Amino acid sequence: MSNAAPHFGRLIKNIWVGVARNLTHWVIVGTIIAMTGFGPEHWFAAVFNYIQLPEPVGHGWPPWLDVRAIIVSVGVAIVVADVLVRRRALHRQEKIGSASGAGVPSTDPAQAVPVQPSVPADEGVARARTTQAGEEGAHAPAAPLPNNPSIVVLPFTNMSGEPEQDFFADGLTEDIITELSRFRHLFIISRNSAFKYKGKSVDVRQVAQELRVQYVVEGSVRKVGNRVRVTVQLIDGPSDCHVWAERYDRQLEDIFAIQDEMTAAIVAILPGRVDAATRERVSRKPTDNMAAYECVLAGKLHHHRATRADNEAALRLLDRALALDPNYAHAHAWKACTLGQSWVYGYCADREATWNQVVDELQVSLQLDSNDSDVHRILAAVNLARGNHDKATFHQQRAIGLNPNDDLIVVQQGEILTWHGQPEEGIEWIEKAMRLNPYHPERFWNHLGRAYFVAHRYGDAISAFGRITALDQFHHAFIAACHAQLGDEPSARAHATAALEREPSFSVESYLKTLHYKRAEDREHHREALLKAGLPVGPPAAAAARPDGIDKAPA
Repeated sequence: MSNAAPHFGRLIKNIWVGVARNLTHWVIVGTIIAMTGFGPEHWFAAVFNYIQLPEPVGHGWPPWLDVRAIIVSVGVAIVVADVLVRRRALHRQEKIGSASGAGVPSTDPAQAVPVQPSVPADEGVARARTTQAGEEGAHAPAAPLPNNPSIVVLPFTNMSGEPEQDFFADGLTEDIITELSRFRHLFIISRNSAFKYKGKSVDVRQVAQELRVQYVVEGSVRKVGNRVRVTVQLIDGPSDCHVWAERYDRQLEDIFAIQDEMTAAIVAILPGRVDAATRERVSRKPTDNMAAYECVLAGKLHHHRATRADNEAALRLLDRALALDPNYAHAHAWKACTLGQSWVYGYCADREATWNQVVDELQVSLQLDSNDSDVHRILAAVNLARGNHDKATFHQQRAIGLNPNDDLIVVQQGEILTWHGQPEEGIEWIEKAMRLNPYHPERFWNHLGRAYFVAHRYGDAISAFGRITALDQFHHAFIAACHAQLGDEPSARAHATAALEREPSFSVESYLKTLHYKRAEDREHHREALLKAGLPVGPPAAAAARPDGIDKAPA
């Protein structure tokens, strides 16, 4: 008996969903007529008292033929006829659609995702243009793939067999499309175009060809008891090769909360996996053949390595990107970021001129696209490096508002909170970024270790820094300071020695100049811990004579 009620309720719900989807005026009329046939017998007796049938008809009426049966049959016939007519019309429409290129993207502007500012308008129209039927379409050359990574998120498949799960699957798909569109460097096919494939068995290569996309996202939803399982996979369309796949299991308590959580998790990982796959493809191309976006992507990779040679290589690639597309806001922003890196690390010959160039590039990027979350993220970082904490906070909050699922923006929120003397809140944001993107860059551990140190959680800081594969002088200095605060003098001296071996000119005062503490007490706490570890307070004479007067610091 315990399972009978749920099964009966599910049956009623399935019937109701089916009726709601197929309800028309003729169906309503037919149903009313058919239900009238089941009325009480005295209704019909009362009616026949007022209706006098012609005598020949009355004598010829077969006694076995019930008027009520006729009424029911007429009602059922109306309903069946309506269904058959609509099915025939739908079949004819599908035939016409397949002959004229059905299944290709819609050009409905109300449903299309806006074209990014870095994409020329005529190119954006070409991406959404449908394939023409007939001889003209057969001989037309295939449109090239967009320069930026292009993605279609196909409707997730409901594997539960329960119609109510369609709403969850469709909602999840729509949310992923919406959130991915926040990443300005990605070209996302509109929901209207993607949902033309709902309920169809698709060939990934054909979908990629029809929509002119590089990547296809597929997924499924399966409900078992009070749990829901969502699987998602990222596929390289032209080759039909899997790039990434993941499975998410959750307790089915608040379905909308789960939908939001899964959307955030999927969206946080997808752009990084797309960038990694694109970067691998770009690495096999000569620089002369790279598009503007590919130059920026390669430039980012060099920027993250943070050496002088990589910084110079990144600037060359970003200059080439801007030569190809002078109005590429993202390239201007990343050039500003890379110039800022050379300013902080002391790679530039003229610090004042370099800083002015940083400001100019940022102003250009902001004028070109004030809604690019990455532009505001970089503006926050550069203002932080300059010591303008209020402006850094303003641009950071703008970045978070524009794209709350970008792990780089989320982790930077934790960094800024740490520099502002709120390390415990900073730790929460950094850990959130790590959960959002399990494939996060290794430098996230550096940010977490610094936050733990500022929070006086020295053991946790040592553990975080220990997750970094190749420790540099700054990591060793942090670990030395942590051991000194814990009273472990031998370990503190060992790491202080390791820091000086990697950078003989390292000194506490020059290092502290590269850090962005807002509160004097946080800077003094760091200074005392470094001195307690045995690191030198001032630079040697040779280091003091350096023209830039600044040592390197971690990104």
